[in-house]
Amino acid sequence: MTEGPTSAPVTPREAGLEIAAGQVTPPAELLNLIEVRDGAFGSRGSGDTSGFGGLVQPVVMPGPTPPPYGGWFDDLAGELELALADHGLPMRSAVESVVVDRGEITFYVRREHLLIFATVLRDEPALRFEMCMGVSGVHYPLEAGRELHAVYNFQSITHNRRVRVEVAAPDADPHVPSITSVYPTNDWHERETYDFFGLIFDGHPALTRILMPDDWPGHPQRKDYPLGGIPVEYKGAKVPPPDLRREYS
Repeated sequence: MTEGPTSAPVTPREAGLEIAAGQVTPPAELLNLIEVRDGAFGSRGSGDTSGFGGLVQPVVMPGPTPPPYGGWFDDLAGELELALADHGLPMRSAVESVVVDRGEITFYVRREHLLIFATVLRDEPALRFEMCMGVSGVHYPLEAGRELHAVYNFQSITHNRRVRVEVAAPDADPHVPSITSVYPTNDWHERETYDFFGLIFDGHPALTRILMPDDWPGHPQRKDYPLGGIPVEYKGAKVPPPDLRREYS
């Protein structure tokens, strides 16, 4: 009995690319493969206590959407272009790309123009996004030069519309303008994003940690933050971190 040919082992990245290919729906050129994560959320440097050590997951993001966007999205984009022009800022200079996906529209704004963009969203009568629902951080370790993202969701009560704005910054220069001067309620959201992701919001009135101690090393929600846990001290007794309490085979 002869043995069949043995195939070369498949790397996690090759497996992820194959999985991503199966997820692609036309037009494929409008999708971006950011990275392929293997293991528990792609973390390295600590024990895996999650049970997902063999997970292979591609990170596939929708790419730019060419106009027309459809429905009120075109009206929104047109009003934004006119309002930005009134501030001497061309739309193509302020916005890197526009993505329409799952019935939602996202504007990828260059960080140096974020404050003007937010002001226009609030003040332009045809837009009137009175509320910023907060800012969230995202960390893509393998997206070179754009590792950290700040994601804002705005709501217009006047027009019953929602829009998302996303800003990217490199890990080596994690600075994004604060929009608390335009949306004061964003104060605590920016502090939390700074605490957990290390994004520095320039112009914030009091950018300090909000949940972790002031001397805490690192930012716990970054993808490269160790998952093995930390030791806990309680009433004089020290409990070791989860990855040191027992062995997981």
